[in-house]
Amino acid sequence: MRLVLGLDVGGTSSRAIVTTLDGQTVGTGRAGGGNPLAVPPDLAAAEVARALYDALAGIDPSQIAAAVLGLAGVGGFDQPDTTAAFQRAWDAAGLTCPVQAIGDAQVAFASGTDAPLGTVLIAGTGAAAARIDAGRITRVGDGLGWLLGDRGSGFWIGRRAAADTAMRLQAGLPPTRLTELVVTEVNAGLGAKAESDPSRGTDSLTDLEPGTRGAAASDAFVTAIHRRPPRSLDRLAPFVTEAALAGDELARAILDEAAAHLAAAVAKVRDPGEDTPIVLSGSVLRSSAPVRESVRTRLAETWPNAPITEAGPAELGAAKLAALSLRHPEGPNP
Repeated sequence: MRLVLGLDVGGTSSRAIVTTLDGQTVGTGRAGGGNPLAVPPDLAAAEVARALYDALAGIDPSQIAAAVLGLAGVGGFDQPDTTAAFQRAWDAAGLTCPVQAIGDAQVAFASGTDAPLGTVLIAGTGAAAARIDAGRITRVGDGLGWLLGDRGSGFWIGRRAAADTAMRLQAGLPPTRLTELVVTEVNAGLGAKAESDPSRGTDSLTDLEPGTRGAAASDAFVTAIHRRPPRSLDRLAPFVTEAALAGDELARAILDEAAAHLAAAVAKVRDPGEDTPIVLSGSVLRSSAPVRESVRTRLAETWPNAPITEAGPAELGAAKLAALSLRHPEGPNP
């Protein structure tokens, strides 16, 4: 019996699944982050190997006829040290077929629909829309990274929340539910840093109390934000959703603008009147109901005949692409 292997490799977790050609699950595995853009190649390959080991338990690896690995930043996967580290993992697992690295957009699209043509919208830490045609990306909207784009992403939402909080503190305006949540979270992060490094002290924490306002509070807040890695601002995004669901108008406005940006990215890759499916993927669209529903409404208004679905497990999408590659050997491009 011929089997296929699907791998979803992210910065925080790696998942593997072995299925039959018709999609029946035979084995699964999970381990830590295995994206070589996030961790050194040897460590990344070791984590993926752990997930692969569990997925192949009790299975003859020579039965794996095709394998697809999906990850963000697939362009960096062909670096010599990365290629060598992962090849050692494939050899140790006994795989005899090549493992094709594919971008997360194609994998997400395949996990949400069997259609060969359509659109995928990804909104997680970053954000991008892509037109997929027979497993290939033919158009892209946004996906320009946190510094230049990714509008509507978790980073974008978190940055907006931080910026608006700083301005309200500076202007001495009364706190809203959003500013209270953001200041409390930043407070907690600053306290953890002070605890791990006593030389930092905790004097600035007093100025960051949620109810305080003015120059001292805004300066302390801005200092705390700038001590963080810029991309970590995406951790503030869930608090915007929490505040919006509690009725905070500022939070609602941020999420509505995020949805508008995401819908605009889709419009860059779709034709007017198109009825091909749209697949929604990414942590923002999964976990933020206000963003998801606003995006769905906007897309349905523009493309009323297009089915809108949500992506399934990415490793399952990778396995589907692996099975597809056996029927169409030319396969999708990265």
